[in-house]
Amino acid sequence: MLQILLIVCPLIFIASFVDAVAGGGGLISLPAYLLAGLPAHTAMGTNKAVSPLGSLTATITYLRKGKLNVAVAGIAAVGAIAGAALGSRLVLGIPEHILNLAIIIILPVVAIFLLTQKNLGADDSEPREYPKGKMIIFACLIGLFIGFYDGMVGPGTGTFMIIAFAKVFNFDLVMSSGCAKLANLASNVGSAIVFIIAGKVMWSVAIPAVVCSILGGYFGSRYAINGGSKSVRKVIFLVIGMLILKFLLEIF
Repeated sequence: MLQILLIVCPLIFIASFVDAVAGGGGLISLPAYLLAGLPAHTAMGTNKAVSPLGSLTATITYLRKGKLNVAVAGIAAVGAIAGAALGSRLVLGIPEHILNLAIIIILPVVAIFLLTQKNLGADDSEPREYPKGKMIIFACLIGLFIGFYDGMVGPGTGTFMIIAFAKVFNFDLVMSSGCAKLANLASNVGSAIVFIIAGKVMWSVAIPAVVCSILGGYFGSRYAINGGSKSVRKVIFLVIGMLILKFLLEIF
């Protein structure tokens, strides 16, 4: 057990730190459990049970620092739950290699978009004001479409939400990251409940990992808030790079 924890705990801290800044922590956390020798379903269940507490810690930190628009993020969270449920149903009928190929095409486009949008999510961005009806529709659509991706594919959901909030609402990247944490937290909790009920959580690993996840979420959100949008932007590119590598390895 000690050997498992020595593998899992440092990686979960790093995963939660990265996730709190720019999303994409699942690219590190799930492989950590698999590397430690947990069976696939138990690894997924333990990951889903641990992740929400790190996300919750980050969400609270963003909220306390005034870097979370609760109305926008809350509506997006509702859309994300619905989108994730729909995506999970439809993914069963699509071959995995087709999904991976589609993502490999999309990710470089996202990276190029970020490179050309130098001022996207800048610290001095003025949030775009919408009438209440439009705000609800746009926030819900962000949650719905990216939640749909979460249900079908999963990795990078938080990262894509950050980019969407910055583009649609003109939030700075730190505010966008705070909103993404709350929206993504909702769908993570739903998944965690399913795995816990199914008995697919190794609690002897999950409990120490929760402590590391909470610490990672706290320090990651503080890093983003103190470092501003430039620090978030750097980590977003890191996550996109990890995503491209992941899907290339799965294809080849």
